[in-house]
Amino acid sequence: MSSANTMINSFSLSGFCAVVLAVAASVLLPSCENKIKSTPSTGPRVPIPEEAKNIESYLSEGAKVKGKLTSPYMLRFQKADTPYSEFPRTLHVDFYTDSLQIESQMDAKYGKYLPNQNKVFLRDSVRVKNILKGDTLHCRSLWWDQQTQKFTTDDSVAIYQKDKILFGYGMEADQNFRWYTITHFKGSILTSQGAVPK
Repeated sequence: MSSANTMINSFSLSGFCAVVLAVAASVLLPSCENKIKSTPSTGPRVPIPEEAKNIESYLSEGAKVKGKLTSPYMLRFQKADTPYSEFPRTLHVDFYTDSLQIESQMDAKYGKYLPNQNKVFLRDSVRVKNILKGDTLHCRSLWWDQQTQKFTTDDSVAIYQKDKILFGYGMEADQNFRWYTITHFKGSILTSQGAVPK
């Protein structure tokens, strides 16, 4: 496998998770070499995925820094009909306002970018927090559609607000988690200030 330690790049994209995974998949590994594993002459040749370690990437739109992606490890699979990239060891993104204040953050233990579908799939302890508003989403899985610039899930969701927790199944939200709609609302629990986990 090829590897690259402490990769730092700058690039320009709009959208939330699009900048998280789409660009990382296409820009972070330009120097990584795609090697082919040798197999017996009678068998097929199996491609080995490109890998990158200690990824640190600044996201920009025009001349303004919009965010920062960090991840310890990434794999890119160059399948002819279904290429994809994976972050199997967590990923974290800070998104900034025009004044470089962190507006929102996203974390997941696993991410997968599907360029042919313009979608990103996140799973395992997915967390999206709007720092300025204070609302935090916790769910097991989440889809990001680059075309609509929205998050969607059919899974159970818990949204932590300053004074209560909302529960339900299914959700649609904008890319910065400024607004959201729970498809099947199940109820809420009032909490005291400071009782909501970060």
